[in-house]
Amino acid sequence: MSQNYHVPPGGHPPQTQIMTDRAVFTDAYAVIPKGTMRDIVTSFLPFWENTRLWVLSRPLSGFAETFSQYIMEVAPGGGSNTPEQDPLAQGVLFVVGGSGVLSVDGTSHTLTPGGYAYLPAGTDWRLHNTGDENFVFHWVRKRYVAVPGLDAPDVIVTNEADVAPNVMPDTDGKWATTRFVEPNDLRHDMHVNIVTFEPGAIIPFAETHVMEHGLYVLEGKAVYRLNQDWVEVEAGDYMWLRAFCPQACYAGGPGRFRYLLYKDVNRHMELGPVRGV
Repeated sequence: MSQNYHVPPGGHPPQTQIMTDRAVFTDAYAVIPKGTMRDIVTSFLPFWENTRLWVLSRPLSGFAETFSQYIMEVAPGGGSNTPEQDPLAQGVLFVVGGSGVLSVDGTSHTLTPGGYAYLPAGTDWRLHNTGDENFVFHWVRKRYVAVPGLDAPDVIVTNEADVAPNVMPDTDGKWATTRFVEPNDLRHDMHVNIVTFEPGAIIPFAETHVMEHGLYVLEGKAVYRLNQDWVEVEAGDYMWLRAFCPQACYAGGPGRFRYLLYKDVNRHMELGPVRGV
C-alpha cells in the first residue's frame, strides 16, 4: 500500500486569518498543530547548509525530558558533513518528503519517503540533498544510556515499505505497529515506530505508563485522549505526552490514521543523586 506523509508547507498566514487555533501546552501534554509550523518559527543549526528546521520538542523543565525532535527541511544542494555535535547522542531519521544521500562510515544510502535510519552515538555520518526539491525528514535525538555488558546498537538503514507491520492482537488487523527495532533488543534505549489505525479502530483503554511519547501525525485524523481531555488531531499535528499521561485514541476515518511514535525503553529508572545522611 502506498504511503502518504505530511510535509509542513511553511509560509505565513494572511492578516485576515483568525488567531484561534488548537495549540495546547499543559504539564501533562502538549499539542502543536500543523498551522503553527510557519516560516517565522523556524530555526537553524551550525554546520548545516541551506537548511532550516522546526523544533517539536526539547529537554525542558515541565516538557520533554528524554529527547528532542526536529522536522528538518534541506533545500537542494544543502546538507551537512558534521550534523551531530554531541558524541553521546544517538539519532533516528525518518523521511517524509524529497530524497537525500546519507553517508555512514563511508557507505552511501539514498533515502526517500518512508526511509528510516538509526544512527548510534558516535557514528560518523553525513547527509546531503542531491535532488531538485526540498528534502524533509524527522530527526529524533536522545543521549544513549550505555549498559556494561551490552554491545552498542548497530546502524540501521531501511524503508517502511520493507518492514512488515505487527498487528495488535484481537483487533482484526485494524491497529498495527511498524517496528524498526525488535522490542526485546535491549541494546536499544529508544524506539521510533509507526502506528496505524484503520477507520473505526480504537485504543480501548487509557494507557498509563512510564514511557514518554512524541507523536507526529503522518496521515489522517482522529480524536485523541490526553490526560483528562479529548482533542482532535490531524496530519501535521504533533503531540508530546509526559510519562504516565493517560492516553487513548478513536480513529473515526474516513481514511487511515498514522503517526510516528517515539518512546524511551529498556533501562532502569534513574533514582537521582544519593543524599547524605
